[in-house]
Amino acid sequence: MKILTVIGARPQFIKAAAVSRALVKAGVQEVVVHTGQHYDSNMSEVFFKEMEIPQPDYNLDVNDLGHGAMTGRMLEKIEALIIGEKPGHVMVYGDTNSTLAGALAAVKIHVPVAHVEAGLRSFDMTMPEEVNRILTDRVSNILFCPTQQAVENLNNEGFKKFKVDILNVGDVMLDNLLYYKERAKEKSRIVVETKVSGKEFVLATIHRAENTNNPARLKSIADAINEINKKFPVVLPLHPRTKNYLNSNGIRLNATITEPLGYFDMLSLLSSCSVVMTDSGGLQKEAYFCGKYCVTLRDQTEWVELVKAKANEIAGADKEKIVAAVEKNISKAISFDKSLYGDGTASTKIADRLR
Repeated sequence: MKILTVIGARPQFIKAAAVSRALVKAGVQEVVVHTGQHYDSNMSEVFFKEMEIPQPDYNLDVNDLGHGAMTGRMLEKIEALIIGEKPGHVMVYGDTNSTLAGALAAVKIHVPVAHVEAGLRSFDMTMPEEVNRILTDRVSNILFCPTQQAVENLNNEGFKKFKVDILNVGDVMLDNLLYYKERAKEKSRIVVETKVSGKEFVLATIHRAENTNNPARLKSIADAINEINKKFPVVLPLHPRTKNYLNSNGIRLNATITEPLGYFDMLSLLSSCSVVMTDSGGLQKEAYFCGKYCVTLRDQTEWVELVKAKANEIAGADKEKIVAAVEKNISKAISFDKSLYGDGTASTKIADRLR
């Protein structure tokens, strides 16, 4: 059996590392297609190297375009590869333009689609990620959900009436964290390099379009970071797009700013930090896996179970709320409940179902 896997963005490389390992053990052939959506060394190449992800069989080099142009060009190129490779399934991850392009290319030529991280909903249709994940779920044949809430979302949308498999396999991000955590401690020097060793510090990231594309929101978040940094060092790996928007709007950040980091460095910072503030979906979960409280810089989250578990607070882009949430929850102990995201065997379940 052959699986054609479409990946293109930083979070997808991390998820694919876990599933690709499981596919090899299951004896399933995998053809990896990198769309090129994230293409520079810090956002792409470093993950393939340190996480031992199979080098892509194809790199489509589609990037730096608007949503329509990017998705359209990816769709055209992926369709040609599917026709040539003749896979049994096309597998896609998450909620990016690469995800949607891979799913549409496959379904239009009647190749079954498997969607990893299916069923997530923010219920905000202004987010391109929400559009991508809803459309991808609707055309997929196998829906690998990371949580019971994701299953319930699909059931509420009538998916039980469709000819699809809905499986709660758990979260592949947990598989990876358990697999790489000790190696990250050995390999990473980032805590020493950023001079936060032994200190209470904040790990922050900003990259979502709802924040970067809105100067008022971006400035409010930056002001919050600047305020927090007076009391607790803020380490901020800066996304290239965020950097461009900060510069173009004349917004200053007072923090320990780094280039985008590899997975091992991020794991090391997560393990050592005192609290996380982010608009990333993946980092919200990884904070929980590492026992860290998370302040979410969005107006909603797909990971509602983290809010219910009192491990996550939605602060939006409100400076006062962000500062108060960080100061209130610095070094707060979080109890990990493995029933929320599975037992670290999601990748094996996915590979076994595909086999």
